[in-house]
Amino acid sequence: MDRTRPASFKAYDIRGRVPDELNAEMAEQIGRCFAFLLKPAKLVVGHDIRLSSPELTEALAAGLNRMGVDVLHLGLCGTEEVYHGAFSLADQGVDGGIMITASHNPADYNGMKFVQQGARPVTGDSGLYEIGRMIVEGRVPEAGERRGSQLRLEDKTSYIDHLLGHVPLDSLAPMKVVANSGNGCAGAVIDLLEEILPVEFIRLHHQPDGTFPNGVPNPLLPDNRKETAAAVIEHQAQFGIAWDGDCDRCFFWDEQGNFIEGYYMVGLLAQEMLSREKGGKILHDPRLTWNTVELVKAAGGIPVQTRTGHALIKERMWQEQAVYGGEMSAHHYFRDFGCCDSGMIPWLLVYAMMSRTGAPLSELIGSRMEAYPISGEINSVVDDADAVIAAVERAFPGGSRETVDGLSVAFENFRFNIRKSNTEPLLRLNVETRGDQSLLEQKTAELLALIRG
Repeated sequence: MDRTRPASFKAYDIRGRVPDELNAEMAEQIGRCFAFLLKPAKLVVGHDIRLSSPELTEALAAGLNRMGVDVLHLGLCGTEEVYHGAFSLADQGVDGGIMITASHNPADYNGMKFVQQGARPVTGDSGLYEIGRMIVEGRVPEAGERRGSQLRLEDKTSYIDHLLGHVPLDSLAPMKVVANSGNGCAGAVIDLLEEILPVEFIRLHHQPDGTFPNGVPNPLLPDNRKETAAAVIEHQAQFGIAWDGDCDRCFFWDEQGNFIEGYYMVGLLAQEMLSREKGGKILHDPRLTWNTVELVKAAGGIPVQTRTGHALIKERMWQEQAVYGGEMSAHHYFRDFGCCDSGMIPWLLVYAMMSRTGAPLSELIGSRMEAYPISGEINSVVDDADAVIAAVERAFPGGSRETVDGLSVAFENFRFNIRKSNTEPLLRLNVETRGDQSLLEQKTAELLALIRG
């Protein structure tokens, strides 16, 4: 364990148990250190639905104010609303934003995500680790000469207008859509969009509730998918969507109630974005690639592989000026959204595609699932991750190798990626084949026997 910074300080954000690893005192200190180190004049701040979030937000804002930083307080909101404020209010002197959230972590966790001017990410290497060291070493700065102000800014009009700017409003077809907010932050946005769109929303777990009465919203867990699937079938909806707690990721079900892995959505959204910008660059992570690369090239785009992780991808989006980037974990990034991830823009784009083509979602995606079947991400707890990866590499000689993120090995008809988790003592495995379900099952079993043996 790195004792030079608090345990809650991660590579891309802050996340830990409340109050042991994150509490109001630390939040106030984080505010002071962030202000001292990055020297913003004005920040947007918002929080998710967790019971500890309001207290942590007020403490953070107080620390910023003590150092002379003005705070625009968004209140309860999704993470992407903080991102939007950070880039859309730059002409009003906003230098970045901080979101208080622990996304899909258990209810006793909380955390913070940071962006600087233009919504560019703040990572461990660009400031977070130094903030942690300042706190551990007792170097938290004293109050500045000027005290900053606070202004509540809970009107979502500008954000809603930006979302709607991604779709042609005059050609959207009436549809019925199941929307599972998971008692998180998405419900308020859905209510506002329904006033404008020709959509009838079937709402599930719509009200924000930090006690998570229906479980922490994480649609990547198979047991959390059944309710949305059942509602799609019961209400004969055109598709279903669900979000994680801070609604920066969205997940899809087709009209038959089938859950669609995020990997396939990356290829679909890449096609849509390339139809709007020929020759654009598309970022993708290395875990699963064949479907995405094939579709991007066929649409005249340029596929660019990048390491997994929201902060890394955002920075690469800026560098490449990529029109879109997608991860199989259902993070979708858009250049026109400050190179940030959004949980709302993806489903609006899918809705527009379905309206334009008249095709059901199963038709838009089904053939791709048959062409490139996948294992889904399989996690294993191991004692020595590096030794296991080395053993796997020895067991699969030949093939092409990449080490962009973990180890990727590709043969003619199958490929796999094995990588260490950035946040947990886990190895994550993904396998894909060229249309061969039997080979997929065989190779997945071989790999798991090596990893867990």
